[in-house]
Amino acid sequence: MTIALKDRSLFKTQAYVDGQWIDADDKSTFAVTNPATGVEIAQVANVGAAETRRAIAAAEVAMESWKALPAKERCGILEKWNDLLLANQEDLAMILTTEQGKTLAEARGEIAYGASYIKWFAEEGKRVYGDILPSTSDRRSLVMKQPIGVVAAITPWNFPNGMITRKAAPALAVGCAMVLKPAAETPLSSLALVELAERAGLPKGLFNVLPGIDAPAIGAELTSNKIVKKLTFTGSTPVGKMLMAQCAETGKRTSMELGGNAPIIVFEDADIDLAVQGALAAKYRNSGQTCICANRILVQENVYDEFVKRFAQHVDKFSIGNGLEDGTTHGPVITEKAIAGIHAKVENAISQGAKVVTGGKISDKGAQFYEPTILTNVDASMSVFSEEIFGPVAPIFKFKTEQEALQMANDTDFGLAAYFYTENMGRIFRVGEGLQYGMVGVNETAISSEVIPFGGVKESGQGREGSKYGLDDYLEIKYLCVGGLNR
Repeated sequence: MTIALKDRSLFKTQAYVDGQWIDADDKSTFAVTNPATGVEIAQVANVGAAETRRAIAAAEVAMESWKALPAKERCGILEKWNDLLLANQEDLAMILTTEQGKTLAEARGEIAYGASYIKWFAEEGKRVYGDILPSTSDRRSLVMKQPIGVVAAITPWNFPNGMITRKAAPALAVGCAMVLKPAAETPLSSLALVELAERAGLPKGLFNVLPGIDAPAIGAELTSNKIVKKLTFTGSTPVGKMLMAQCAETGKRTSMELGGNAPIIVFEDADIDLAVQGALAAKYRNSGQTCICANRILVQENVYDEFVKRFAQHVDKFSIGNGLEDGTTHGPVITEKAIAGIHAKVENAISQGAKVVTGGKISDKGAQFYEPTILTNVDASMSVFSEEIFGPVAPIFKFKTEQEALQMANDTDFGLAAYFYTENMGRIFRVGEGLQYGMVGVNETAISSEVIPFGGVKESGQGREGSKYGLDDYLEIKYLCVGGLNR
């Protein structure tokens, strides 16, 4: 399959190691396909542990001169990278939609979103401050912040641009080097990104990209290699736990953005139309394949029926199909395996008494399309309450009191994002403070941007991405005691 690009040089299929485009040592490749059509897009270099080891060594060398540069110079290169992303937004969006499936409009939005992190950290990277602590008369206690070292990153397929820039931009801004393992489903976006980074002037060896299907082999090298000082990962909680355990052997710092089970709570005093619009966006964005998707919609009993009615009216107007085609509102699910998992959860809920308002089956559009689905007559005993669905399925639960809503929302091992709708100021503070989540949206579900600290609590992870706090995960604090000043 040929992607219609203005700049064909953005379409890369080799790995990028030490500033060179390379094939796998054994010349092996793997297929990347369009999830909307099943058509092969490209054969991509399938690297493993040996190539990863060389990339880490190259990163260590490159970092020595990079961290010595004035922050203004480093960040000037990031500014150029941001400009190049925006200048090539349409091509990058075409690549993203073709390999991942989301609509072209969503893909364009993701490119802008990804660029915003580069721009933000190009500015914040110049603002890494230290301190001089109060001390005795003959000494001074200095606190400085230094780059942590070579950073390994493992990123997911659902946001193959934004999840990379969110990690690479702060790491590079403070003087670190990066070795990236992108998702095997969506490597082309990452390779286009590093091509633009090279054009922006990023030194060779500083940013390495390793596509491959042998994730255990690449991951084992990233977690065991002593040169790597920090691992950042976005993905499932089970894999995140495994990576943290592996990193513990060499004492690596980790930051983890893991699974979610986000609730939306709609109280009886809410603006129902506003809540419906927010829930639609939070549930069905990227066909339900985001970590902060609304997994459970909790609606107070006396507005439940009206909410379901209005919500369903909008869902029935969705148009699923190829994300490149005009009129498509929602694209495919990433793999047939994912479709099977989604459908199994729906079937299980039905067997437990759930009622299908709309959807509930694989679409006749193709094997990787699932009909946008609404389930009612569901309760907390069902698996759809406790398990992340990661697809276009909205179970709508009923509650009676504010306390019951809080209990239901917090009844999970996860704590990434939560949302609620109310017009009561007192309730805003009670519920906002009572929700056990890292991020809470009040009368709003579009909560993510480069200026906010993105991250969760409990088994949803550790660390924060974006905002002024996003540099901290890539910095070490050093204390310097200078004595003998009165000699």
